[in-house]
Amino acid sequence: MNKESKISVPAAQRQLFLDDYAVAKVENLKRTMHQPRKKGAVIRVNYLAHPTRTVQTRAAPAWDPESRVFKFWVLGVGTNAGYMESPDGLRWNPGPEMNLDVWLAVRDPNDPDPARRYKAALLNCGFAVSPDGIRWTKLDVPAVSSSDEGNFSFDPKEGLFIHTVKRSGPHGRSVHLVTSRDFATWQDHGLIFCADDLDQELGRQNIQARLADARLLQPFRNDPAAYNVDVYNMGIFRYEGYYIGMPAVYHATGPIPNYPNTDGFHLVQLACSRDLKTWHRLGDRQAFIGPSPVGSGAYDLTQIIGPSDVVVRGDELWFYYTGLKYRASWRYVGQYPHGEHIRLPGLDPDQGAICLAVLRRDGFVSMEAGEIEGVLVTKSFAPSGSRLYVNVDAPEGELRVEVLSRSAKVLATSEPLMGDQPRGQVIWKKGKMRDTKGRKVSLRFRLRNAHLYSFWLEE
Repeated sequence: MNKESKISVPAAQRQLFLDDYAVAKVENLKRTMHQPRKKGAVIRVNYLAHPTRTVQTRAAPAWDPESRVFKFWVLGVGTNAGYMESPDGLRWNPGPEMNLDVWLAVRDPNDPDPARRYKAALLNCGFAVSPDGIRWTKLDVPAVSSSDEGNFSFDPKEGLFIHTVKRSGPHGRSVHLVTSRDFATWQDHGLIFCADDLDQELGRQNIQARLADARLLQPFRNDPAAYNVDVYNMGIFRYEGYYIGMPAVYHATGPIPNYPNTDGFHLVQLACSRDLKTWHRLGDRQAFIGPSPVGSGAYDLTQIIGPSDVVVRGDELWFYYTGLKYRASWRYVGQYPHGEHIRLPGLDPDQGAICLAVLRRDGFVSMEAGEIEGVLVTKSFAPSGSRLYVNVDAPEGELRVEVLSRSAKVLATSEPLMGDQPRGQVIWKKGKMRDTKGRKVSLRFRLRNAHLYSFWLEE
């Protein structure tokens, strides 16, 4: 193989197949995007006591190993932000009242100063630090401008704080990025993600499909002249060797009378990048998290705001996202901005919640084979460990692995792996991985009736 076909496979870093970084050759395989399983609402507002309020998220829970609880900063609509705690990520209780309105926060395990263990972006108002996620100190750091949306995450491996904001771009709302390594100086990268002409074409198809589906909640207003697709916001987080983006793609369906906004709905899509600049859409731009049907008891009927980060729980990925039943659930009396808005009659007052969706670890995209054997050959690399692991699901099939020299000579062959094995160790029938130390090799995976999600090496 030539020089350009080499890759780096660091020890314990899982190699996924969201792009072709690790892939040299594919036969009889297709990439399949997998949607997470919805678990329903985990944080709700007592709508009887607070009929005009709801709760949303633009961050993610952070595990505190000292207090052994998850800490979560949530966005209140009709009230201030709130702080929540949970021992298991499912049962959430209100924590102490915070001294600042914080809802974009992360835990930074790398900072040697315990007084700066937690860090927050204050949308359009600067930044803050805290020893416990409750008592916050505002920093003398310039604010990052945004219209009204933001997401926030931390990449501990690179020591990088990632703050996305909503600004204008092609077709309307678009995603801009600012980053920092010291939480003091911020680099504004400008526009990094936006809707394009293909989104407009697919968006019209999505709108027509929704209008034709009686299971889904229909928009209050429908005017084809107002159809438009833009990107409402996008959470970005580091996962293995990728940056994963989950854009909330907004589909406008009609104008709201006397108000400069539109009715419509969101679909959360999936994208990936290796440098935070060039983004690759996954799953042919289909919904990664889409709407639940009316009558299901779910909240994510219309507005769906994707997660800012992922929580890794064993062999699962947990995503906390916002689900809202309605968007234009009001009518305006008078002219914006001085007019009064009144809720439309007959709608459920319990309108929004923070919801949980669960995905298999590494389960964004698989390389899928049917009855005919599929083959994937990786680019060459220097093994960083002697034990090879795979994440494979083959309940009615199997996976076999071969280690190849740079001249394509077979150096080792494995026993077949069968069943659902999210952390399946490859057992060698002939040869061993450790015998390749100091040599450049590639792997050849042979699949039948199986989904291959990832591979990795350990010492």
